[in-house]
Amino acid sequence: MFGLETDIFLLLSFCLLAACAFEFINGFHDTANAVATVIYTNSLKPTQAVVWSGLINFVGVVTGGVGVGMSIVNLLPVELLIDQNVYHSIAMVLALLFSAIIWNFGTWYFGIPASSSHTLIGAILGVGLGYALLPDNATGVAAVNWDKAKEIFYALFLSPLVGFSLAVILMFTLRRVLNKDIRKQIFDEPKKNEEPPFWVRAILITTCTLVSFFHGRNDGQKGIGLVMLILIGILPAYFAINNTIDFDKIKPDLSTISEKVALIDTTKVSDVEKVRINDIKASVGFLNSLADSNKVSKANALDARKALLTISGNAKKLVEDPDVILSAADKTALKAAAVQEEKGIRKYTDHAPMWVVLMISLSLGLGTMIGWKRIVVTVGEKIGKSHLTYAQGASAELVAATTIGLASWFKLPVSTTHSLSSGIAGTMVASKGIKNLQSGTIKNIALAWVLTLPVAIILSATLFLFFRWLL
Repeated sequence: MFGLETDIFLLLSFCLLAACAFEFINGFHDTANAVATVIYTNSLKPTQAVVWSGLINFVGVVTGGVGVGMSIVNLLPVELLIDQNVYHSIAMVLALLFSAIIWNFGTWYFGIPASSSHTLIGAILGVGLGYALLPDNATGVAAVNWDKAKEIFYALFLSPLVGFSLAVILMFTLRRVLNKDIRKQIFDEPKKNEEPPFWVRAILITTCTLVSFFHGRNDGQKGIGLVMLILIGILPAYFAINNTIDFDKIKPDLSTISEKVALIDTTKVSDVEKVRINDIKASVGFLNSLADSNKVSKANALDARKALLTISGNAKKLVEDPDVILSAADKTALKAAAVQEEKGIRKYTDHAPMWVVLMISLSLGLGTMIGWKRIVVTVGEKIGKSHLTYAQGASAELVAATTIGLASWFKLPVSTTHSLSSGIAGTMVASKGIKNLQSGTIKNIALAWVLTLPVAIILSATLFLFFRWLL
């Protein structure tokens, strides 16, 4: 297949299988958060809840696009993604996969709600740092896309704070807006093995559905991004750019980029920006030479990807630099043509074949249906001291769905685990104060939140350097 040697084909197959394993673990690790509330409020039986959540996760992944996944891919230095040595690419992929799976599986085994998003992003940053430590790498830590890392870190850091705060506000609002009879129905503890009123049950199932759907759209895309890292690294001739789109259609965007960059007064910008402008012009010239053909040849695929990412990265810097004088309309046009994910020239780099989307969808959906119980028990029983009420379950899931949905809209990865866990903690505090939290569980979740990134970074960097030496 793809003209690969037997050993590389076997390594590719192993890497794809490991990526599915990561997403499978993600399913029963993260999606357990979505079903905990409907199970503990007796709105759905456990089997019904996990099967339904698994199906909705599948739909979320299939309809979610690739923007979040590509934001993860773009954390890595361009040089690492266009390495001509396929064994170097395999070292990168194996380090990512092993570090992410080890931490994810370990936290699941001990029933600790930890973030798969933190784990994967930490693993990718670790690979970037490992690459920066190589003796033949002159760029050092600048090899890592720190701007993108900072943007993603803010999203991951803020999601639990937003989840906690919004849940507290929503609970207080419900207490003051709803009449006494309805308050009693939804704020009292559910009776054992008794279904809630129909309208309450409908709300809880709806919020569970929303969390599952947006989890698929956000976390599923991370799995897609992981598979694309594997395919771009090992089979760049086939997957470095999207060859399903006629490449001659890139000409209008290249023309817009050339036109807008030419408007910049180079006498008023720094030497660094002059280099960026020259790099854009050189890359546009190279791509124009390829644009006369409908398809880019396999031999030019890597160089075409590098040129596209060079233009996009430099154009983003120019647009954000206050010393670069361009009208608002010109900046908007330049961003649309060169910077915006899945649009303009980026539609040639931000892509995933449908078989990748379906493979990840199935892995996530099946994972949801199998290993959910450990995390569900933690979320449903061990965060708060009192039993989860209907109002708490609906509030926590509504907040989580909103947080994850907004993150997906802005193409940022966010933690489903921390969004929902912090939401439940917020509802517990809103009900009976801070004393209503189980301090041991909260400490474990907080410790996992703090440790996940550094552990994943160190583990991934170490494994990357080991596999580079081995391969």
